[in-house]
Amino acid sequence: MSPRADNLKMLGKLAVVAAGMFVFGYALIPLYKSICEVTGINILSLAERQVPGAAGTGGAVVNTQVDTSRTITVEFDANARGPWEFRPAQRSVQVHPGELTTVMYEFRNVQNRRMVAQAIPSYAPTQAGAHFNKVQCFCFTQHTLEPGESRQWPVAFVIDPKLSKDVKTITLSYTFFEVGGTGGPSAAAPGAAGSPT
Repeated sequence: MSPRADNLKMLGKLAVVAAGMFVFGYALIPLYKSICEVTGINILSLAERQVPGAAGTGGAVVNTQVDTSRTITVEFDANARGPWEFRPAQRSVQVHPGELTTVMYEFRNVQNRRMVAQAIPSYAPTQAGAHFNKVQCFCFTQHTLEPGESRQWPVAFVIDPKLSKDVKTITLSYTFFEVGGTGGPSAAAPGAAGSPT
């Protein structure tokens, strides 16, 4: 068989393999959904079900992982280890286990120099920390703030429904520390020269 014929035969085989992979890729999506529904692996997915009294085949999407039979009070605290302002925008919220909740923290650098800082969370009672799942948090990274700069940062969290039913209140506390790599004095505003740092 000539090399040209061999090449055409190989090209045909590769085309069949490529087409098979393409079809398999499309088949994976419904297959994955079916496996997740059967095994319950995708626990954060939203299950669609009918809202009582709703007409037609539509229906509201409801998160079936939310335990509406329980309410937990989450209190927020802020500790500033330095000359800056740091506080939660609200002192407490009431949430159901499994419910996604977002709160804001406010920070202001009152110094006349740039700073780099990071927050470290703590929980009370201590055992609640293992069930307090932060989806988004400013504590994940360090932050650089210019003199006088103010920021608001979100904390998005879900409390695991497996949390002991004895726990009715959780306190989330952040301590904000200045860390290495801080910038030197920035150009101070007029009249701020010579002010203490």
